[in-house]
Amino acid sequence: MHRLTRGLRTEYGAGHPGRRIPLPLPPTLPASLGCDAVGVPARHGFRLMARLPRTGCVFADTDWWWWIVPAGSDLDLTWPAPARYIAGTNVPAVRPRLIHWPDAPTPYTPPIPFYLMVCQLAGTAPAWAPHETPGTVPVRQHG
Repeated sequence: MHRLTRGLRTEYGAGHPGRRIPLPLPPTLPASLGCDAVGVPARHGFRLMARLPRTGCVFADTDWWWWIVPAGSDLDLTWPAPARYIAGTNVPAVRPRLIHWPDAPTPYTPPIPFYLMVCQLAGTAPAWAPHETPGTVPVRQHG
């Protein structure tokens, strides 16, 4: 069910209905974990980038800034509005361009610090959805 709702969340509710643009990741940065994108309104972009301890590839167009995170960075997390979580790197954008090249040898922004910053920006508490009881190690089922 989670995969179904994840697909619906990434397919609908985008700012540019029906128009998806792939974010061209630099071929010199290995993305072995797969890639998803998290968008925030452009008016928040500089503030978020300045406060993050480390930033991966960031793309921007007129209305949105898109951060590259490892695939599945939405598992057990609810990214708050105004953020938009997109599975993959085909985002609702007009003309995104790479505006930040990471210092690290991967394209990723660490998702947990970024998620916490987005929650702070939204004025919401982080919403963890663990699937374990207290004191146990989570087990992820595949299938």
